[in-house]
Parts: sequence; structure tokens; C-alpha cells
Amino acid sequence: MKDGYIGYNRVERRDAAENRQRILETASRLFEQFGVEQVSMNQIATVAQIGPGTLYRRYRNKGELCLDLIKDNVVFFFEAIEAYLEENRTEPPSERLREVLRLFIAFRESKAQLLKGVEDFESANRSKSKTKSPLYDELHQILVNLFEEMDSAKEALPNSVFRADMVLAALRSDAYLFQREVRGYSPEGILEQLWATFIGY
Repeated sequence: MKDGYIGYNRVERRDAAENRQRILETASRLFEQFGVEQVSMNQIATVAQIGPGTLYRRYRNKGELCLDLIKDNVVFFFEAIEAYLEENRTEPPSERLREVLRLFIAFRESKAQLLKGVEDFESANRSKSKTKSPLYDELHQILVNLFEEMDSAKEALPNSVFRADMVLAALRSDAYLFQREVRGYSPEGILEQLWATFIGY
């Protein structure tokens, strides 16, 4: 009886892993073909040939699904930032901040649709939750630390938390894509304008 119970759990875990992989592969294909906004959770369940209940037990919403799709990329992104900051810790904080912003803009360019899916869900549920995503929180803290270092070096003005919030607000999908698609700025141009607006030199 005990062995059968253990074997049953293993099958369950394997099935769950297979369902997750099928969901992610299906969602990735549909998002690439139609765009994140145009794809519904029910459509993902239908194409993946799983029940809607199975999908919603693993992902409560499309934002969570988008976040899972890019989580490995998010890990690599922060590893790249950490490596850069470690290797360049003697450089002026303003130079390190500029490079962190450049890395984030490059990351946003490469994962634009999925990041927009995550951010759209956050916006829709802002009244229910006062917290941001782990991606936002970690990046925000890095910016705050660099701004505070700049302040101590008399390179910038406070408030570091407010300034980090404003920089990240300007780099949210809706604002960023407006500058890219409507105003016609390149990623490099957006970085230059962002720098001139929030850092000033």
C-alpha cells in the first residue's frame, strides 16, 4: 500500500510537469502568433488539450503565465547586472546606473510582449495588491542603491526611492512602447532622453 501510494504521487508529479510544459509551449506559440493581449486563457487550455481547471490551478491569470515564461530570462538578466556591477564596482555610480538602464532596455526589447502581459495584470489588480512583481522590486532596489551612492558622491539629488519609481514608470511597457512606436525613438534615444530627464547629466 505504501509503495503504491508513493508510485501514485510520482505519476501525479510527472503529469503536472508535463501539463506545465504543454501549457508553456502552447502559450508561447499562441503569444508569438497572435500577441499576448489577443490570446485568452481558455484558448490556451483548448489548444493545449487540457481542462480550464488544470490551467487555472497552475496559473491564476495570464500575468502569472507570462512571468513563468520569462523567469529564466529574468534570472539571466539579474545575473548579468550582478556580474557587471561586481566587475565595475570602482566605476562612478552614474556610469553603473547608465549601464543598468541600458541592460534593462535591452531586456525589455527582447521580451516586450511577455513583460507587457505581466505589467498589464499588475495594473488591473493594483487595487487588490500594494506590492509589485519581484522583477520590479529587485530592479527598483538596484536603482535606489545606485542613486544613493550618487547622492553620497554629490553626483545627484534625493529622493532616491522616488527617482527610481519615476525611472521605472517611464520604462513600463505602455510608456516605453509609445516612445518607440509613436514618437519614433530608438532604444538608445530613449536612454538618452531618460538620462537627461531624470539624471540631468
